[in-house]
Amino acid sequence: MAMAPTVKVILGSIAFAIFWVLAVFPSVPFLPIGRTAGSLLGAMLMVLFQVVNPDEAYAAIDLPILGLLFGTMVVSVYLERADMFKYLGKLLSYKSQGPKDLLCRICLISAISSALFTNDTSCVVLTEFVLKIARQHNLPPHPFLLALASSANIGSSATPIGNPQNLVIAVLSKITFGGFLIGIFPAMLVGVFVNALILLCMYWKLLSVQKDEEDPAPEVVAENDVDSHRFSPATMSHPTSLNSQEFESALESMKSTNVESTLRNRSYLTESNSIQTSPSAKIERLSELGNSSGSEIQKEVGNPGIVIPPKINSSPNGVVEYDDFIGFAEERLGFSKKWKRVLWKACVYLVTLGMLISLLLGLNMSWTAITAALVLIVLDFKDARPCLEKVSYSLLIFFCGMFITVEGFNKTGIPSSLWDFMEPYAKLDRISGVAVLAAVIVVLSNLASNVPTVLLLGARVAASAAAISPASEKKAWLILAWVSTVAGNLSLLGSAANLIVCEQARRAPLLGYNLSFWSHLKFGAPSTLIITAIGLTLIRG
Repeated sequence: MAMAPTVKVILGSIAFAIFWVLAVFPSVPFLPIGRTAGSLLGAMLMVLFQVVNPDEAYAAIDLPILGLLFGTMVVSVYLERADMFKYLGKLLSYKSQGPKDLLCRICLISAISSALFTNDTSCVVLTEFVLKIARQHNLPPHPFLLALASSANIGSSATPIGNPQNLVIAVLSKITFGGFLIGIFPAMLVGVFVNALILLCMYWKLLSVQKDEEDPAPEVVAENDVDSHRFSPATMSHPTSLNSQEFESALESMKSTNVESTLRNRSYLTESNSIQTSPSAKIERLSELGNSSGSEIQKEVGNPGIVIPPKINSSPNGVVEYDDFIGFAEERLGFSKKWKRVLWKACVYLVTLGMLISLLLGLNMSWTAITAALVLIVLDFKDARPCLEKVSYSLLIFFCGMFITVEGFNKTGIPSSLWDFMEPYAKLDRISGVAVLAAVIVVLSNLASNVPTVLLLGARVAASAAAISPASEKKAWLILAWVSTVAGNLSLLGSAANLIVCEQARRAPLLGYNLSFWSHLKFGAPSTLIITAIGLTLIRG
């Protein structure tokens, strides 16, 4: 593609530069409007500068990618409601054999959950679990946070739904879900193992010796607190938490209230005789009250403060005593709600499993994800607005602006000219060419972010590989997916998952930890280079 007129090249480059600065540094002091507004600003400037016309801008928006992204986010919201991520959190500490075992578990669980539910979602819901477990066992959180973020990135490379750049690659390349999984899964599996090995080697001494003293903290994290923690995965927001001192005072108040209520009930029962009637009359009254509301039952019993276990006692003389009709009715109601909840959760898991099987069978990925999302909405049988509000619409809007901005930058001719210069050195039919291509992808992914890199290089790399063979074209797409994803581990700014872990850890109440840029780079640089190189030898077209 020839270079566009000089004016268009300059204006298009300015619009893309503004988009790039705001995408990489969303809180830049001179224009702190964030990534989403930055992508819309870049798109608007491309149209305003007449680099693309309005029709071309609309055509640049890839609806299948947006549909797949939307569907997977809705499914993630319902999986969160069905306690899927709560169970993943429990697996982290279940019968743990020590710090090294815990680190390996984090690597494995983070990788698997990222492949199925996207890396960003996994990092959002697992970060505070990791912090709390580390605090419980009096361990430094740094190695575990690195394990979570890096393994999430590596694991997400295995499937088209693992991360946004894979979504783009799967739609543009027309590679099936199964073909994508088979092509990258061996590299992902070995990559997770090597990543855990590197972490163990770097932090062996730190993980071998626990601290002699507890870190000063006003509260001790309870096991139930770890198990019951919840996040809203799609919005990537941090929920408002109660101050732990307020929580403890409220808990003590509840305990004292229950004790006083129990003492009053016992004194009342000691001073009162049990109500005794004929068995037939009492059973008939029990049946009537079982279908009544709580207030009616309380009115009948007389004292709503009495708390008696719902028992049916038989006296030696044959008289049947029924204690606490309220408790009996509430127990029946709670039993029914419990099984409805279990059934609903089972349906959510089955629908998600059906979605994954459909994707493996090669059905249209966008409509499969949207169908699964709508099935879950219908099965929920409630107003879907609360769940749909958790979808990250800002991310969808960011993608729309990015599609238009990248399309405008492509029309300037700059990406084509750069690729024409690099193409002779980046042929996939020789090892040096694969190494050069991987290096270009790693650098661009950390400079321009991985999704824009895929949009800029994808079609060009695939066209160059197609000239060699059809198998090489598929391999080129898979290499692009693998390298652009693992490249996110190089630095803290290389991946959204890294930033999510960093921010969630910093803002966690009472557990806050600051993961610095240099501490991440010290691990990320060797890990990225080693794992990328090993994975390239295992990818098959």
